Amino acid sequence: MGAGYSRLRGVAATMTAPLHEPTAEAAPSAAEEAVLAGSAEGRAVQGRSLGRIAWERLKRDKLALTGGVVVLVLIAIALLAPVITNLVGQDPETHHEDLIDPLFSTPKGSWGGISADHPFGVEPVNGRDVFARIVYGARISLLVGFLSALVAVVLGTVLGVLAGYFGGWLDAVISRVMDGLLAFPQLLFIIALVSVMPNEMLGLTGTGVRIFVMILVIGFFGWPYVGRVVRGQTLSLREREYVEAARSLGAGRVYILFKELLPNLVAPIIVYTTMMIPTNILTEAALSFLGVGVKPPTASWGQMLSSAIDYYDSDPMYMVIPGLAIFITVLAFNLFGDGVRDALDPKGSR
Repeated sequence: MGAGYSRLRGVAATMTAPLHEPTAEAAPSAAEEAVLAGSAEGRAVQGRSLGRIAWERLKRDKLALTGGVVVLVLIAIALLAPVITNLVGQDPETHHEDLIDPLFSTPKGSWGGISADHPFGVEPVNGRDVFARIVYGARISLLVGFLSALVAVVLGTVLGVLAGYFGGWLDAVISRVMDGLLAFPQLLFIIALVSVMPNEMLGLTGTGVRIFVMILVIGFFGWPYVGRVVRGQTLSLREREYVEAARSLGAGRVYILFKELLPNLVAPIIVYTTMMIPTNILTEAALSFLGVGVKPPTASWGQMLSSAIDYYDSDPMYMVIPGLAIFITVLAFNLFGDGVRDALDPKGSR
């Protein structure tokens, strides 16, 4: 009886004991803590800005990066043109008649007179160094390309935002002006205007006047393209929730334009600018080729192509080298601009 009673008490104690008694566990080792910390960091989501996302996309586009590097090299060449030509030991205006065949007026030797002293050869008739003139010609092309694009972007952005945000009669007037400029024969107007410009204007003389006029006219006829893009984007953005929220909180029109709309227009403006610069470079080359752009003795790629027409059969390198300079420059800008467009596209998958 006593033994049975003892067993019953043991069973009852077992049944009334807590189901999960605390047990002593070994503390994790240092290695285990490092693994746990690493896995926690791996699971943490890191926020990325739009600029960082665009840069990561652009880095994956090798062609765009190559174009960007070439563009930077061209800008450096244009800025350091005097230093580069001094290192080579040549000048764009120095004549070398001793290197010219007096019978045919073409460079002595093969490949247009290419040598260690003249890596791109010399020009027919006068023997000026082609390399030095290509380097100095880059200054003219990039100067006109960038500044005329700046004029077009400023005018197009301001007028496009005003037309898209305010609408009504202002939108109708600006849109009709854009339509008229887009239908206007730009090249013929530039040729006629540059041809009748005086040799002195606003403190500029000769080539300076022509460069100034080309920048203004090319930029003026280029702003409608930017204006249409900006106007369309503004029409879409002005109905967004954050604009309505700012308006409901009492924000003025100036605040909405500069703080809400313009920051969201930066991406399309940058993309269109990179596409506009090579077009402006080609326009400058075409005007110089036609004889209404930069005048001799100032170096210009289009002017060199125009002079090479008379010697393309006897000295083809004189035409090939400036042609390649224009081709590489325009191609680099187009590749870089295409990559920037893909990188800034929020719907892009690359």
